[in-house]
Amino acid sequence: MEKAEGENHTSITEFILLGFGNLPGLQILFFLLFLGIYIVTMAANMLIVVLVVTDQHLHTPMYFFLGNLSCLEICYSSTILPRLLASLLTGDRTISVTGCMVQFYWFGFLATAECYMLAVMSYDRYLAICKPLRYSTLMNGRFCMQLAAGSWLISLIFISILISFMSQLDFCGPNEIDHFFCDLTPVTNLSCSDTSLVTLATLIFSSIDIILPFPLTLSSYVYIIATILRIPSTIGKQKAFSTCSSHLIVVSVFYGTLITVYMLPNTRALRAPNKVFSFFYTVLTPLINPLIYSLKNKEVNEALRRDLPKCRLFL
Repeated sequence: MEKAEGENHTSITEFILLGFGNLPGLQILFFLLFLGIYIVTMAANMLIVVLVVTDQHLHTPMYFFLGNLSCLEICYSSTILPRLLASLLTGDRTISVTGCMVQFYWFGFLATAECYMLAVMSYDRYLAICKPLRYSTLMNGRFCMQLAAGSWLISLIFISILISFMSQLDFCGPNEIDHFFCDLTPVTNLSCSDTSLVTLATLIFSSIDIILPFPLTLSSYVYIIATILRIPSTIGKQKAFSTCSSHLIVVSVFYGTLITVYMLPNTRALRAPNKVFSFFYTVLTPLINPLIYSLKNKEVNEALRRDLPKCRLFL
């Protein structure tokens, strides 16, 4: 702790992430569980990125966006899980205030980018299913690049503004964060300075980042489902539903838990459930995205059969 210049309070220099410390007997089990999830998440998402980059058959808008999403998931998981694994293994749950801000910066940036990327992907599926004759014209390479770059850029701007406000907060104790990573609300709750500006910015950005992309995604699927129901062939309906159902699962889990954590009132009764909900969008979503949305896809499986034998030649 350090004495803040000109102040009568002591400024803390580190936080303690309580994580799952109230369950000491399960620390090894949690470590093995999260380690397994992290290994599978990284391997699956890296595989998708490699396939999208190297396989000519996957050089389409749908897989371009999927490759972007997998890159997001790789960085996203690496922002949260390595630090959590280290604390479970060593028992050291301290993190510097600067390190905490850096972790939240990358988490917020990547989570926001994923909100927009999922909306972009739903729009891509809408054009492919509802406007098939115009799809190749509308979703050209330049437009795909603009949509992907826009998702990253908007996220970078919003989180940079928010973190600039957070960096001005003072922390003078207590320093225990009842969470497994440096999330926004648990951190600002520990501040001994005025957090109204951070709260206002959070409300505005959460409304834009969650409330705007989510209805856009849902409306895309309303049109998609309406179009599918008009398909006379049962096989055609099944094929179209299989293309979109996995994306809808990922979207529902991701947006549903985000809205619960960031849009509902911050009350003591919701603190424990919020930790569980945070587990879904920080740990499970990057895991289930490649497993459900990608690796069960027919074209991805065909790419695996084509490319895996080539990989063995170099081993």
